[in-house]
Amino acid sequence: MARGSSAGYDRHITIFSPDGRLYQVEYAFKAIKTSGLTSVGVRGADSCVVLTQRKVPDKLHDPDSVTNMYNITANIGLVMTGMVADARSKVQRLRQEAAEFKHNNGYEMPVSYLAKRAADMAQVYTQHANMRPLGIAMIIIGIDVEGERKIPQLFQCDPAGYYVGYKATSAGQKEQEAKNFLEKRYKAEPNPSLSYDDTVQLALACLQNVLGSDLKASDVEASVVRADALKFTKLTPDEIEAHLTALAERDDDVAARD
Repeated sequence: MARGSSAGYDRHITIFSPDGRLYQVEYAFKAIKTSGLTSVGVRGADSCVVLTQRKVPDKLHDPDSVTNMYNITANIGLVMTGMVADARSKVQRLRQEAAEFKHNNGYEMPVSYLAKRAADMAQVYTQHANMRPLGIAMIIIGIDVEGERKIPQLFQCDPAGYYVGYKATSAGQKEQEAKNFLEKRYKAEPNPSLSYDDTVQLALACLQNVLGSDLKASDVEASVVRADALKFTKLTPDEIEAHLTALAERDDDVAARD
């Protein structure tokens, strides 16, 4: 973007440029991509999974303290992609919102309502001159309980305050490549009834494909929520390794048949 006559619109978050753009909001989207991470979320028949690359930025950091996965309630969690400090601030606010909702209503906040509240807060940051958009994209997963039904839910929210439900989605540096991979998968079978293992392995296959190299368990951070457990849980390295092995064996079987 050229400076000069557009510089005023560049500096002020609340002013539209003549061509209808909010530059600071666009920069927030760029901050997500410059994080260097790619995250993937997939919704199955009875589960949801989110995963992201695990990168420790400094050799002196304790790897166990570096995470992009956060639980909001017992059965709702998310992966944040972008600026870590912004992510932690947003997580604290969402946990407060969820706790107040349960206190006032006597039941857990639905996943769709949590996504709406996250989007509402993000949208407010685009309206006021004394604020800035948060440089994060969040992929939210959880299980909504409606009587006897337990419904997996997957939502994504962006810095502009837009949110929508997904079958599968991605955020981060290679977001578009990942979405292209997922779209091809769902074009072949628009409404697949994915088992838990298939859900996890589809997400891993997507990330592995866009990164162009075989993943190791230490390269990935993954969390799941299942209808039979109703708990947002991080997968252990051994569990991730087991899924990667199963994925590799399945690919070998396909190659052998071809």
